[in-house]
Amino acid sequence: MDIVDAATLGELWDRVTGTQPEPDRWLVLVTLGVALAAVTPYGVWRLARNTITIAHEGGHGLMALLSGRTLEGIRLHSDTSGLTVSRGKPTGFGMILTAAAGYTAPSLLGLGGAALLAAGHITALLWGAIALLLALLVMVRNAYGMLTVLLTGAAFFLVSWLTEPEVQAAFGYVVVWFLLLGGVRPVFELQAKRRRGAARDSDADQLSRLTRVPALVWLLFFHAVALTSLVGGGRWLLDA
Repeated sequence: MDIVDAATLGELWDRVTGTQPEPDRWLVLVTLGVALAAVTPYGVWRLARNTITIAHEGGHGLMALLSGRTLEGIRLHSDTSGLTVSRGKPTGFGMILTAAAGYTAPSLLGLGGAALLAAGHITALLWGAIALLLALLVMVRNAYGMLTVLLTGAAFFLVSWLTEPEVQAAFGYVVVWFLLLGGVRPVFELQAKRRRGAARDSDADQLSRLTRVPALVWLLFFHAVALTSLVGGGRWLLDA
């Protein structure tokens, strides 16, 4: 029995860490078009933005843990907003990193995903996403958030376990393109809200209070991370 289990685990490990054939250029371009269609029209974006919120709040939560704070819970709401609550020193480097991780997380995840796809690790991308979603699920504290994370994780699992390599490649490329593109739009939305006098307790404003650096500078930082990730990740995907 142990030999069978070891062989099965070995096959699973090889499947996850192995490389898959590069997709055709037309597939990469089609998935880019699909991702643009999910980000551009407001009606579609309104629904798809939930995925970006998962990444955003997950970024806050992960950085809170890495900086030594106590993560108390994450909430995801149907209006695509979210809240991450952590306990610890209210000022200092750890709190700054935690606050800065939200708007940068989707783009950086997209950049990391692009690196995996460029190296042919499509299955590793899908299973890595499942692992991150399971870790996030443990910390979600409301029913809507749990449902959103479960459905997202189920989609990744079903695609990775039941579909052919071509379908997995298409799904992986759509996800990564979406993270890269979807990481850009929220920063512009935040900038527009602040221009209208709203969102005065945003991540940029919290960072301004923590660092005494103007919120506009933090907005520019969010823009820089998002656009740099889009350009860099896009080049990797198109050159793959």
